[in-house]
Parts: sequence; structure tokens; C-alpha cells
Amino acid sequence: MRYRITHRTEYHYPQAISRSYNETHLAPRPTPTQQILAHDLTIAPRPDYSSERVDYYGNHVTHFTIQRPHDQLAVTATTDVSLEVPADPVAGKQGLPWEQAMAETRGGTSAAALGAREFLLDSPLVETRPALADYARTSFVPSRRLPEAVHDLMGRIHGDFAYDPAATTISTPLERVFRERRGVCQDFAHLAIACLRGLGIAARYVSGYVETAPEGGGARLIGADASHAWFAAYDPSLGWIAFDPTNNRMPAQQHITTAWGRDYGDVSPLKGVIFGGSQGQRSQVAVHVQRLDSEDSP
Repeated sequence: MRYRITHRTEYHYPQAISRSYNETHLAPRPTPTQQILAHDLTIAPRPDYSSERVDYYGNHVTHFTIQRPHDQLAVTATTDVSLEVPADPVAGKQGLPWEQAMAETRGGTSAAALGAREFLLDSPLVETRPALADYARTSFVPSRRLPEAVHDLMGRIHGDFAYDPAATTISTPLERVFRERRGVCQDFAHLAIACLRGLGIAARYVSGYVETAPEGGGARLIGADASHAWFAAYDPSLGWIAFDPTNNRMPAQQHITTAWGRDYGDVSPLKGVIFGGSQGQRSQVAVHVQRLDSEDSP
């Protein structure tokens, strides 16, 4: 399956700011089931300086600076990707018992285990709490396979928490999300990660997109027309396995992965620092994920 993702962010300032320094995570990353066919990043006004790098987690990052007065900023990323269907370890009854997965992650000496181990730790936006671990334990009955247990936790979060874009911001504490049972995709991903880390299961945050309008009139997934977020859990026998609690499904051919890290703060699509009058600034984000026919693909 091939898609074209267009992500446009606009900022309008009530008076010109003198300069800005910015960082983007807008280029989807290649994975075993995702191939990047083309990528273009357009910035207006034209940056005075820009550079690209691969960050600690393997994500593609673009830095740019505008060092002259400007009263607006527009950043547009256009990417074509090809997706393959990943294996479903839940349907295939694969994976380790969760207790064994936990022990092997904590005690393993392989490069994969060592890399996963840092995702057991708290991060700036995800702090483990006894109440969250207790919430997760209902899904983690003794000897249950890890993929099955995490799948059950995903379904419970989907059923117990209401999707409400007005309920939270990115700075809303996770404790409030858990108490009020409302939030958006970032909140549900952070919640699941905190639940898993509290039990000793490595979990990471994944940012990306979902298909805007499925072919054949299928139901639109929550999170379309914006950046989306989900999480992945680590099973030493299988590697990282993705789960989308907002839509209660395992990401397959409708989810495009952009970046992953400890939490949203590691992979925010666009962030920066501005100098000058920013009070009253307005921003607008528009995302479109279009399924491509073969003749439209490069």
C-alpha cells in the first residue's frame, strides 16, 4: 500500500519576530515494513541556515534558523511511503510469557535488550505510578503471553477513556488524564507506556499518521487530519510490537511511522524558540494522508 502524507504547519505572529530557531521530526523513518519513496520539506520564509541529522533514536531531524524579521512561518512536509502488513503476534499466538519477557529485558546482554532497557525508565512526560501499574495488572495475569496481555490493556484503555480533544494539552499531567478518563492519542499512548513501565515492560512512544479516508468508505480512524500517536512494547523473542489504544487496533497498513522515543517530547513534529513579540500568535496544522494508485506513485 502506498500513501502520500502532506503535513502543513502555519504560524502567524501579530508583529514581526526578530528570529527563530526550529527543529522538526517530519520525515517518516524506514522500518522493516515501511519504505520511504520520496520526501520534501518546504519552509517559508526561506531559512538562513538549515541542517539535517539522525538523532539518538534513529529519527530524521531537520534544524533551521530564520535570522531576519518575519510575521509568519509555514512548514510543509510531503512524503510518499510504501507499507507492508506486519505480522500479528496476537493472532499467531506468539511471544513470551510476560514475566519471562520482563526478566530477559532486565537481564539480557544483547544489543537489543540493552537498547530496550532504557525504555523501562521514567521520562519527562511519563512517570510511573503505583495506581497505573495496578490498573495494568488486570491484563497481566500469570503466564499470559506479552502480546496478548498488552493487547488486552490496549482494549481496556480504549473502552475506559473517552477521546476528547478539549480535555487536555500536551502539558496536562498523566495523573489528571488517569483520574478524569479523558484525553487524546498522545495521552493514551503515554498512559499505556506508564502502565507497562510500571510492570517492568519496556515501552516507547511512536508518532506518525493514520489514513485520512479509507478506501471503500470504511470508518475513519480517530487521529486522521492530524499527527497521531501510539506505543510499542518490547518482547525479546519478537522485538517491538505496536499498539494503537485510541483506535483499539494494532497498526498495520493504515499507520505511517514518523519517529519514536521515550515520549512526545523526543519526537514533537515541530518545536522551536522565537525572539520578539509572540503574544497572540496563531497556529494551524493540517494533515492529509492520501492513498496512492500505482500510476500516481514514483
